Amino acid sequence: MSNVFSAVCTVTRDCEVRYLQNGSAVLTVNVANNQGFGDRQSTLFIRVSLFGKRAEGNLKDYLVKGQQILVSGELRTNEYQAKDGTTKTSIELNANILDLVGKKSEGVQAPQPRQAPAPANDLPYDDNLDIPF
Repeated sequence: MSNVFSAVCTVTRDCEVRYLQNGSAVLTVNVANNQGFGDRQSTLFIRVSLFGKRAEGNLKDYLVKGQQILVSGELRTNEYQAKDGTTKTSIELNANILDLVGKKSEGVQAPQPRQAPAPANDLPYDDNLDIPF
């Protein structure tokens, strides 16, 4: 791999899975990454593609708008002609790593927090107990 880009990004719309003619799965998701601070903050929009077995799994159920993910892979730019005739540039990432991190979207059910186990006895705490050591 000649260049590597890694970032925590936010999914901007639900992912799509499609299949190539050879039967390989391709998962595509659009993400946004904020750069800079204050008045100098900008947003980088990236189209991320994941190929193979990981694209076929349940990952597609969790890549919904608002989900934060970690992406890492080879970055490239692609120029194309817009409908108005201007030349536009898109940023694409061929992902080697795509993991869920951070907050979950409202559409994904968060696991319930665990409750602390109840104490073995219901006696109140007494710090005046005789300790043998």
